[in-house]
Amino acid sequence: MSIPATILRRGAPGDAIAGARIAFEAFRTIATRHGFPPDFPSPEVAEGLLSDLLSRSDIHAIVAERDGRLVGSNFLWETDATAGVGPITVDPDAQGDAIGRALMEAVLRRASERGFKGVRLVQAAYHNRSLSLYTKLGFDVREPLSMLQGAALGVSLPGRDVRPALLEDLPACRALGTDVLGEHRINELRGALDRAARRWSSMPAVSPATRPASASSGTRPRGTTTTSRR
Repeated sequence: MSIPATILRRGAPGDAIAGARIAFEAFRTIATRHGFPPDFPSPEVAEGLLSDLLSRSDIHAIVAERDGRLVGSNFLWETDATAGVGPITVDPDAQGDAIGRALMEAVLRRASERGFKGVRLVQAAYHNRSLSLYTKLGFDVREPLSMLQGAALGVSLPGRDVRPALLEDLPACRALGTDVLGEHRINELRGALDRAARRWSSMPAVSPATRPASASSGTRPRGTTTTSRR
């Protein structure tokens, strides 16, 4: 049986529901296969993220279709000198047909055309299949990352205060990023602070005693790797 042709096009806000279903299933499938909790606890959470990404002018969205049905999506974050990629997802029923490669090549062409200094992404360390693809496309592993999920321990260390980031912290964050990484990601951080402020302002008042410490379930550390391409 022949495989239907894959068509790539620019993503639009109307793709959020179908794209979210694919994102939820794709991440759930690979995570549960390796014994980890899914990245998205529900399709609604995935839809919230994709709705935001598909409506932003500083994020270039690409979707893949077959026979008029959405089968994958990818995003290029164009906020700073080094572009970011993701999340990239392919319908589990359509994996193995080079859709992921086509979506990656599309955003890499875009990054090259726009003259970005480099391209970076983060992936789950257990997902060897995607790491193989990124390696073939010229990405190099830069550093391992660790993400811990679960309730905060409530432990404090003298002289090591942790608090929510504020807009007035941006100049110091810019200097730190430039010193450590050689470049800053200040626009991405500013956008994250703006979105966090809107999210909290739209939530009903909750006392600190009843507010959940974490929306994630499970406490197993999840390894990730940062890869980049220049």
